[in-house]
Amino acid sequence: MSYFGTDGIRGLFGKFPITPDFVLKLGYMTGQVLVQQMSDSKKKPSVVIGKDTRLSGYVLEAALQAGFNSAGVDVHMVGPLPTPAIAHLTRSFSADAGVVISASHNPYYDNGIKFFAADGRKISDEIQEAINLKLKGIVEGHVDYTQENPAQLGKHFRINDAKGRYIEFCKGSFPYKIDLSHLTIVIDCANGSGYSVGPRVLRELGAEVIAIHNTPDGININDKCGSTYPEAIQQAVIAHKADVGISLDGDGDRIIMVDEKGELVDGDGILYILATKTETKATGVVGTQMSNMGLQLALEAEGIELKRAKVGDRYVMQALEENDWILGGEPSGHILCLDKSRTGDAIIAGLQVLAVMAQSNKSLSQLTEGFKLLPQNLVNVRLEKMADPYDFPELVKAFDEATQNIEGRGRILIRKSGTEPLIRVMVELDNAKECTELADKLADKVKAVMG
Repeated sequence: MSYFGTDGIRGLFGKFPITPDFVLKLGYMTGQVLVQQMSDSKKKPSVVIGKDTRLSGYVLEAALQAGFNSAGVDVHMVGPLPTPAIAHLTRSFSADAGVVISASHNPYYDNGIKFFAADGRKISDEIQEAINLKLKGIVEGHVDYTQENPAQLGKHFRINDAKGRYIEFCKGSFPYKIDLSHLTIVIDCANGSGYSVGPRVLRELGAEVIAIHNTPDGININDKCGSTYPEAIQQAVIAHKADVGISLDGDGDRIIMVDEKGELVDGDGILYILATKTETKATGVVGTQMSNMGLQLALEAEGIELKRAKVGDRYVMQALEENDWILGGEPSGHILCLDKSRTGDAIIAGLQVLAVMAQSNKSLSQLTEGFKLLPQNLVNVRLEKMADPYDFPELVKAFDEATQNIEGRGRILIRKSGTEPLIRVMVELDNAKECTELADKLADKVKAVMG
């Protein structure tokens, strides 16, 4: 079996594999892989470890650190910082890997571990498999994880200026000739890892900033706030008569925006702006299977190609590199601007949109004029145990019939979540009422058949 999903290892804290014991083993075995890869046997590898604001992060952080140190790896701790900050700091410190303790947009009772390579990108499938094989051995009791030579143990360091380093990195992605002094911006920090750095970046660029959901207590992360709960930022923008709203998720790698009218601009809208409204139009854009057909049509009208990758920012990254493009992302708000950052970064993506607004002297609503998404409805069906819906002939028949019935007018997409026991049922159709009805019908069918 593989312990890794589409975005690292994730699950309910206290249940395998998100337990202190397993995470200790994960740190030790990942450390062994790093030690074996070192070309200089006299030098110890090093990792940067960051986390979001979940209470369970303290426990997992300690276990992970102990595992790495036992394997002979030095550990640099940076505390709560957005996931993309860890990717940047891994490169900045010339570390051999970066580790984030987070379950992203999930509720507080979930947690997870995800890895970055030395260059700030997600670890390769080969490294992931090497770690997975070692984990299999230690979980089954075939491998011991006791360091026999205490002289080979790693050390632990606390990096006190990590937050400032990341803030300056974000500000460096913004054009130096302009500022944000003409804008009032509401930022919803999701009570997550961007609660401090997000507002500071915007303030230091001159904006009047109204921060909401920026008081994490360990259990309020993503709780009716952040990018997965857009109502909060929409209401706040209207209430404060702000120019624009920015909403992050719990680990700061997803963004949605809201214009001055309170209208939502999701990842597709952000990609449209960054591809078509900048001084130099994009050559091509990578989306995913979830990208709205409206984005594809809008880009085609501008002579810009859209390629679809599998869902997950690692697959978007792969497609960007294959095509030598720099812009890609997902409707959920993972946006990659590879000329600015090596991974999806909500703050940096938001700054690029704000830069277009400042340079063009246009509001966010003006930048999205004429951009229309087809009605799309996504229903998540939660299961007791994950399974593949395409293993059930009754469901396959229902999916095929639905596809035939809407041919030429829309599409359906049924997929398993890579991070939770969910089946995602997505319908995209030119008629909103039919779209909702069909999505609900298919979701009910999935629930009835799969439980």
